[in-house]
Amino acid sequence: MVKTVLKINGMACSMCESHINNVIRSEFDVKKVKASHKTGTAEIISENALDKDRLERAIAQTGYEVEAYSSEPYEKKSLFRRSEH
Repeated sequence: MVKTVLKINGMACSMCESHINNVIRSEFDVKKVKASHKTGTAEIISENALDKDRLERAIAQTGYEVEAYSSEPYEKKSLFRRSEH
């Protein structure tokens, strides 16, 4: 799993967040996406790394601009740990 974080310029409200979430879901195979106009970011969880240029193009089509891109391995955290015996 991969966590991708985008810094996005131009989001001002929850409708902006919805536009970003929808375009990412429609263009990419993702497990989770959450855009926030308050922080100006979008966090994406996917099985594989996402193409940075393709992400930037998809978001540009909605009228927003990707200012920064970062990607790192992601491990789902659980509330319960399985003990090894």
